Amino acid sequence: MISANIPQTPAVVNEPVRNYLPGSQEVLSLQAKMDQMASEVIEIPCVINGQEVSTGRIEAVVMPHDHQHVLAHSHLAGEKELHAAADAAIAAQAAWEALPWQSRAAVFLKAADLLEGPYRNEINAATMHGQSKNVFQAEIDAACEFIDFLRFNAKFYEEIMSGQPVSSPGVWNQLDWRPLEGFILAITPFNFTAIAGNLPATPAMLGNTVVWKPSGTQMYSAHVIMKVFKEAGLPDGVINMVAADGPDAGAALLPRPELAGVHFTGSTPTFQHIYAEVGGNISRYNSYPRLVGETGGKDFVFAHESADPIAVATALSRGAFEYQGQKCSAASRAYIPSGMWSEVKERLATDLASFKMGSTRDFGNFINAVIDERSFDKIKSYIDFAQNADDAEVILGGTCDKSTGYFVEPTVILTSNPKFKTMEEEIFGPVLTIYVYDEADFEATLDLCDQGSAYALTGAIFAQNRYMINHMADRLRHAAGNFYVNDKPTGAVVGQQPFGGGRASGTNDKAGSALNLYRWLSPRTIKETFVPPTDYRYPFLG
Repeated sequence: MISANIPQTPAVVNEPVRNYLPGSQEVLSLQAKMDQMASEVIEIPCVINGQEVSTGRIEAVVMPHDHQHVLAHSHLAGEKELHAAADAAIAAQAAWEALPWQSRAAVFLKAADLLEGPYRNEINAATMHGQSKNVFQAEIDAACEFIDFLRFNAKFYEEIMSGQPVSSPGVWNQLDWRPLEGFILAITPFNFTAIAGNLPATPAMLGNTVVWKPSGTQMYSAHVIMKVFKEAGLPDGVINMVAADGPDAGAALLPRPELAGVHFTGSTPTFQHIYAEVGGNISRYNSYPRLVGETGGKDFVFAHESADPIAVATALSRGAFEYQGQKCSAASRAYIPSGMWSEVKERLATDLASFKMGSTRDFGNFINAVIDERSFDKIKSYIDFAQNADDAEVILGGTCDKSTGYFVEPTVILTSNPKFKTMEEEIFGPVLTIYVYDEADFEATLDLCDQGSAYALTGAIFAQNRYMINHMADRLRHAAGNFYVNDKPTGAVVGQQPFGGGRASGTNDKAGSALNLYRWLSPRTIKETFVPPTDYRYPFLG
């Protein structure tokens, strides 16, 4: 039976963002930590059943902005280690599930406090070095958002546990919120340390056990996350971290009968492949695996003629180019009315000219490197395509240089074709494509925006006319799962703007809300009759 004791978790508010003002103690202490970590080359083992496992198959972990600087050697799991991780998760579940829910939540609440305090500099420095995030982008991600996920999820869990059905006279009805049977496979991306930590932590808090495969280009901060979880008291086998090639992990783990679910953030083609593999193996499983995926985006900014052009330009400068556009929510296409284009263009040009680009160690740099050579080459190919096209031109930026780091200059493409390649395909880099529309074609351009991409993750509209705000929001209702009015389409906050989209952007299970937690729970209905009947006859029988 479930416990009748539903204690209250600590009051929760979003973690305050530090400002890192020049010369402040916050800056000096973080830079000292960065210098200390940059002077070392560490080993990153797999962690299976709480044990560090070195495989001898290693990949170098480097700074994207200085790719000759090796930070670590990460040990890759093969088939043997992947199965061992799944076996460890399965073996650990009974004891972990049997713990009172508040004891499991306490582990992750402690992890949040560790991240807030003694590990804040380390998790930020690891993210800045290994993922090339500037200090502000690292702070809002690796520290604040990660802390928020852990604390808010505990509060959401409490609320779910407290939700119970009504009971009739002589009967007590209860809901027993169980974890899923089997192991969860968490596959996480490079671009957000918070997502990398949250995807295994959320199911684990609820009593599930997890095999976690981080991105190879996020292993430096993933290593810190596992250190934090261990210090927080996470039992062995609950979360097993294995660095592995994606195809190897899929081949070993997706066919296993004990697979209970996949928690995924990454590319749309990869998630579609996972979906197909699970579907093809459906008769093998002990239960139907839950598939939760947040995938790609081709996120828009749509300005009405009543919008403030300076606000529009600022949203584009921030929304398209923060973290080098390597956010699934980044502004990637924009629809600007012809009457305001010259002012938006002028402000964009001024903003981009003021951007400083370089190492994350210099806190004055707004732009850093893209994640790796493969990404660099892909982004550059889109810029080259635009430069050679008849119906588009690169009007700002466009320079690419990978001699020292993988640096792509923030780039603005202007196209006369609303279906131009860079208006429709996800690039995942600092490239913004703009289509200038005639105000007389406003309604038709709304249709172009709605239908111009397979994705439906984030989008923003700008207008000062309230009738137009409502009209645009209605017309674009299904175009974005996270919709912004007079703001950039990035920066969702846990507990405030639950995150996720539809169409090709994923299953829209809204990380940062209770909705995501429900996906990792299997409710059991319990009916207890206090005085059971002793005669089969109902009154209608007379």
